[in-house]
Amino acid sequence: MDMIIKNILVYQTFTQQFEMKDVLIENGRFSRIADQLSITHEEVMDGTGKWMIPGLIDIHMHIESSMTLPSRFSQAVLPHGVTTVVADPHEIANVFGLEGIQSFLSNATELDIFYGIPSSVPSTSPQLETTGGFIGVEEVKELLQHPAILCLGEVMNFQDLCKKETSTIKEIIKVCQALRPSLPIEGHCPKISGKDLADFIGAGVTADHTQQTPESIIEKIKSGMFLEIQKKSMNKETIQTLMDYNFYDYFAFVTDDVMADKLPKGHLNEIIKLAVSLGMPVEKAIYCSTYTPARRMHLDDRGMIAPGRLADFILLSNVTDFTIHSVYKNGKCVASETVSLEENHDQKFPNHFYQSIQCKKASVEDFQIHVNGVKALCNVIQTQPHSTFTKQLQKEVPIRGGILDYLSENLCLLTIYERYGKNGNRAHALLDAPINKRGAIATSWAHDHHNVMVMGNHTEDMMLAQQTLCEMQGGYVVVQDGHVVAKAYLEIGGIISAQPIDVLAKQLEDVRLAMQQLGYQHDNEIMSFSTLSLPVSPELKVTDIGMINTKTQEIVPLIEEVYYEDIN
Repeated sequence: MDMIIKNILVYQTFTQQFEMKDVLIENGRFSRIADQLSITHEEVMDGTGKWMIPGLIDIHMHIESSMTLPSRFSQAVLPHGVTTVVADPHEIANVFGLEGIQSFLSNATELDIFYGIPSSVPSTSPQLETTGGFIGVEEVKELLQHPAILCLGEVMNFQDLCKKETSTIKEIIKVCQALRPSLPIEGHCPKISGKDLADFIGAGVTADHTQQTPESIIEKIKSGMFLEIQKKSMNKETIQTLMDYNFYDYFAFVTDDVMADKLPKGHLNEIIKLAVSLGMPVEKAIYCSTYTPARRMHLDDRGMIAPGRLADFILLSNVTDFTIHSVYKNGKCVASETVSLEENHDQKFPNHFYQSIQCKKASVEDFQIHVNGVKALCNVIQTQPHSTFTKQLQKEVPIRGGILDYLSENLCLLTIYERYGKNGNRAHALLDAPINKRGAIATSWAHDHHNVMVMGNHTEDMMLAQQTLCEMQGGYVVVQDGHVVAKAYLEIGGIISAQPIDVLAKQLEDVRLAMQQLGYQHDNEIMSFSTLSLPVSPELKVTDIGMINTKTQEIVPLIEEVYYEDIN
């Protein structure tokens, strides 16, 4: 739609200031920005009292984290001012491989969705976790030919990249550098510093989105790494560090994961508001949510209001508190008080995407750990209330009747079932008091391998949770005192719902509340639980193979030592 917007305060990217301008939009692009335009035009809008900024660009996120279809995700985030995202589809790739990625690529949306090639499917190796899909060199070569591919998605496996002479990830990076030399290579490198960080960057990885500290921000940016700052990295100290060192050109704000029950409330716009509340000038926060992400991904046709750029923009009625008046995509209003997108959710997936949970239903005996002796020294996982990281503990656990009596030590059992019908693996871990009431939690949304995971302190409740989940063909289940008290359906690959977002949001809110009622404490209960299975996030996590030391990538035994007599 062609139009002139007059008397509007326009964000000037290169000065990071607002100036009163007239703006001409033609054929979906900005044509002229001037102090005054005298051109007669069919449609003229008076922008008095409003601010114009570029559409927001989120370059590190996962649509699957919102547990919804790309079409529903598009409709949800455009009203929040997000006009472009770069999604890493490694969740759907872990379940369905190349076919899963292609199912996303084939679905058109009003929102511009570009993609990264999942670099770590599985996140570690087939020897450490079983996945439904695998992305290797040949799959990468095929994906590199697609115009919607903008980067190599987060490289996770430090050991394979930096400590081995040959590995799949080394070959993938080599192919990317040969076929598309300017392709950004994204990274996942929490708690990596010094020589290890230098090796990671030297291997080609030039960005990190994981949780940062003031010290890691300084070290990584000074080492030449671009940072993608998400909510969990944001506090007064980290924001002040970015400001004190004038690092604005070397980072972008991102969301990474926004779940369906949080999506109606905001997306990248909420990250901007948080940055401003922590002391960053709004003009700088806008710069790092529009221009720097566009530059990182070589999206030279957007990210600023200038002639020739796409007319993706937001009109703000209040810039201080970032109140959105309306959102425009390619010069067309797609969201305002009077305009909303028509629902278009005709996305179809192959039939087998809806029947992907192929593990056997649990029995009570599955949750009994048989061992001879008097007591055992066990390796135990301790969750952290404000992080998805864990700590490794050791506890002595009594053995009664040839069965490990973990309940007597206030421990819960976590069991992973291989769900793809490949090997029938089942692995156990112990958790240090994650819940304090009788119950169980089960999910198939278990990063990144997405096998079936069930945790609890009562064998019959665990059995009920797992069986219910299998019948649902994926999702989240909470059981308390022998009754299913909350369910969220994720029937597409066990990780995505075809339901309207408001329906799914209500189910997830019920799951959160039910987890809290069991005593599970965390800022984000669902993400905390789901990343207990992520073997690249410190410190001790679980796959269908067993517990994994995420730094050394070695299997950690559940039982370290068995005592055959009471030595106390």
